[in-house]
Amino acid sequence: MNLGDIVGYGASPNEVTARARELGGTFVRGNHDKVVAGLEDVQSFNPIAGLAALWNREQLTADNLEWLKALPQGPINIPELPGLQFVHGAPNDEDQYVVSIQEALHPLIESTVGLTFFGHTHVQGTFLLRGGFGEALHPMYASIGQNETCDFSLEAGANYMINPGSVGQPRDGDWRAAFALFDSDKRILTFCRVPYDLRSAQEKIFAANLPQRLATRLAAGR
Repeated sequence: MNLGDIVGYGASPNEVTARARELGGTFVRGNHDKVVAGLEDVQSFNPIAGLAALWNREQLTADNLEWLKALPQGPINIPELPGLQFVHGAPNDEDQYVVSIQEALHPLIESTVGLTFFGHTHVQGTFLLRGGFGEALHPMYASIGQNETCDFSLEAGANYMINPGSVGQPRDGDWRAAFALFDSDKRILTFCRVPYDLRSAQEKIFAANLPQRLATRLAAGR
C-alpha cells in the first residue's frame, strides 16, 4: 500500500514512479502528486516545495505523468481487509496534517472504520482512541544507523490512525527510510527503519540544481 507523495522532493521522479508502478498494489494520491501532476496549483506550496514540484513535473515522462494524474483520492478500502482504510492526510480531508493526538481525536471519534493508515506528515507513529481517551505512540529504536523493527500489538475495540513513515524523506529526526508491515490476522504492526545510500540521494539533488535544503535535511531526518 502506498499512501501518496510518490514524487515532489527528490531528484529521481521517473525512477521512483517506475518502481512504484512495478511494485503495484493499492495507491492513494498525495498533495505533492497532485501538484506535480498539475491537478492543484503550485501556489499552495512554500517556495522550496514549489520549485521542486515544478522541476519534478518537467522531468516526468508523459506516461508517468498521466499515471500520477489518475491516482485515486482516499479513503481507499480493500474488500479483503474489512475494517481498514487508507488515506493521505485524514479520512475527511486528504490534505489535513495529523501530527498530534489533539489533531487525531476528531478523525478517530468520527471514523466508522477501526484502523486508518495515513501519510502526509512523514512522521512514523500511531494514534489510538480507547474508552474515550486518546494516546500517541511512537516506535523506539536502539540505534540510528542499523536495520531495525519495532512491533505493536493492536488492541481489540480501539480505533487507530497509523502512519508508517516516509521512505524518501522522514521528518521524525531519524534519517533512515521508514515504512511498516501489518499482519492483519495477528493484528501486529511492525514499524521498520532501513539505512540507505544517503550521500547518493543528496548528490543527485545537488546535481539537479534543486534547493540545497532538500539534500541537507535528509541527513537530519527533518
